[in-house]
Amino acid sequence: MSSNPHAPAHESAHNTHHGHSHGHEAAHGSFKSYMTGFILSVILTAIPFWLVMGDVLSSKVATAIAIMGLGAVQIVVHMIYFLHMNSKSEGGWTMLALIFTIIIVVIALTGSLWVMHHLNTNMMPMNPEMMMNMP
Repeated sequence: MSSNPHAPAHESAHNTHHGHSHGHEAAHGSFKSYMTGFILSVILTAIPFWLVMGDVLSSKVATAIAIMGLGAVQIVVHMIYFLHMNSKSEGGWTMLALIFTIIIVVIALTGSLWVMHHLNTNMMPMNPEMMMNMP
């Protein structure tokens, strides 16, 4: 309530509802921005399917690199158009959380690939005859 007992009720309600900022300074997207994000997402999903199904690139490694690059671009499109992430939203905390998440994902993926590589390197080689004699 207001400290002034003679203040109008609507003034007290107005101060209660509009006097605070709840950290939602970032504007939400418009229909146009959501449609732009959706169309970009569909295109960035269709291109990898086309690359694989059409056998467009001669090398499987080049195809895999292209798909991973398009996946990274699609992540950025989702963050910008759907999650509304930028350096200004939530006082920069969303960007800090994103950077932290990227660091954790890179550590987890690098560690997983390192372990799998060393397991593959240190496994006993097997030829087809050895595989047929396995129980």
